[in-house]
Amino acid sequence: MRKITAVFSILAFCLILTAQEPVVDIDTNIHPNLAEAQRLVVEANHYVEVAQKDNRYKMGGHAERARVLLVQVNDELKAAAAAANAARK
Repeated sequence: MRKITAVFSILAFCLILTAQEPVVDIDTNIHPNLAEAQRLVVEANHYVEVAQKDNRYKMGGHAERARVLLVQVNDELKAAAAAANAARK
């Protein structure tokens, strides 16, 4: 069981190196609420990353999974802004 956990931790660490980081790229003048949501996602990602380092990445892969989901949330927020922009035209 320990070997599986170690392998999973290594894979998760590699995933973090290749995964994109969430960024704030929504115009705050057009979509202030979506931009603020993105800012909070970026902040949450930072805190999870710090927690991973503090715990030497021994979190059963859960923190890394949370970071992957935060990237997905970030992408969905960007898509929501794009859809709203398209609907306005």
